[in-house]
Amino acid sequence: MKVFKLVSGILSIVFSLVVLFQSVAAGLGESLGGASTSDGALGFFVAILMLAGGIVSIAVRGMKKNGGNIAIVVIYLLSALFAFTGGSYFKDLSVWGTFCLIIAVLAIIDIFKKKKHA
Repeated sequence: MKVFKLVSGILSIVFSLVVLFQSVAAGLGESLGGASTSDGALGFFVAILMLAGGIVSIAVRGMKKNGGNIAIVVIYLLSALFAFTGGSYFKDLSVWGTFCLIIAVLAIIDIFKKKKHA
């Protein structure tokens, strides 16, 4: 699972930049179009959480204990929650929420794999 954490960390960092640019564009579109949603702000929070999750994922990839995996699960589930609550104006937010949810589920699987081998 070390490779998974490295790859998911790198992808999260790269995707967080994409989400950040999309959320700025969505926020600008919301303000210019007079929309009453806050999808741009939610996208910003998703981008920050994805960046934090990517950094944590890379930093804890060699740990033997489950503390790092629990942190990854919490960060990505929170990010997915933010992503799924928005998305009325910023439609791609649900795609990023699904990405975060997949990483959280894989980290949960890694927690249970480590418990089985211990």
